[in-house]
Amino acid sequence: MDFNFTEEQQMLRDSVGRFLQNDYDFDARQKLVRSDAPWSPAVWQQLAEFGLLALPFAEEQGGLGGTITDCVAFAELFGKHLVIEPYTSAIMLAGAALAASDGPAAQGWLAKLIAGEAVVAFAYEEGHGTPSPELVTMVAQANGAGYSLSGEKRLVVAGADAEALVVVARKGEGGAPALFLVEAGAAGLEARAYPTIDGRSAANIRFDGVPAVELAGAEAALEHILAHAIIVQCAEAVGAMGALFAITAEYAMTRKQFGAPIGTFQTVAHRLADMKIAYSKARASLLYTAALAESGAVTPRDIAILKGQTGKLGRAIGEAAIQTHGGVGTTDELSVSHYHKRLLACDAMFGDHGYHFRKVGMG
Repeated sequence: MDFNFTEEQQMLRDSVGRFLQNDYDFDARQKLVRSDAPWSPAVWQQLAEFGLLALPFAEEQGGLGGTITDCVAFAELFGKHLVIEPYTSAIMLAGAALAASDGPAAQGWLAKLIAGEAVVAFAYEEGHGTPSPELVTMVAQANGAGYSLSGEKRLVVAGADAEALVVVARKGEGGAPALFLVEAGAAGLEARAYPTIDGRSAANIRFDGVPAVELAGAEAALEHILAHAIIVQCAEAVGAMGALFAITAEYAMTRKQFGAPIGTFQTVAHRLADMKIAYSKARASLLYTAALAESGAVTPRDIAILKGQTGKLGRAIGEAAIQTHGGVGTTDELSVSHYHKRLLACDAMFGDHGYHFRKVGMG
């Protein structure tokens, strides 16, 4: 099995990488995070021009018919540059749910999403790192020709600023999880926005009899949607891990104590070696799992192992980086702490590494 990126994927990586290097360096990113804007509309439109918003969707739906490894190819770069734009939430989750439903409302919103004309958020989390749809408790009650939603969703990335929401809820008490479409501004909808620890915009959203349209057919694809989103999220984490290792290695070879670079000290050298091994292990797991997903052979166990490995190894790399940098590694002015926060956030979403290791008997 060939785990190298194809020539087309490498060209895409090069193009996206140059854009992020030139227009999304750490200082530019921090200026954006400190502003009132939840993300950069200009950057979002640039992602649309690169074709990234259309990439995962079928050509007959206006997409480019890309694969999961195509998405992994550039998602690593999102992690490397700590991108705050809501790609995974809007495209891999909400967009994939819209694409899985053949209703006219779903296809209309998907077209807007692909064109960069609207952002659709994915309301799934209920407060405990909801790792499985089976743990979703929100109920959608039948109401004439549609449904009404009551309850709360938490940590909805882009939830307060999106033009629409895709909501995961149960069809009636004790029913199976299904997906529903809610337009922003609907009666009974209340969002409380806040920044996440890693600089993104999220919201806790209250639903009080909010009218919703079922995305018929999408429920059958929910596990598949979540699996692909987790792979892309793990790609972002691996990109952050690689950047953090490179930053720490460079610092260790330039920071001197007793007239010698601290990277030459045995303890630090061993720590750097452990970081390199952890990064290589996580990236190998990512590429292997992405290849399995592209071939249709990936299993829930494979996804759990990837999520667990990435979460645990990411935390280890973040802690080692801060320890190597000393006190300065925790400051807001240095990128190190921001990479660590992104890795902590990636670990927490959709179940942390402890949950996923227990799931496969490795806890």
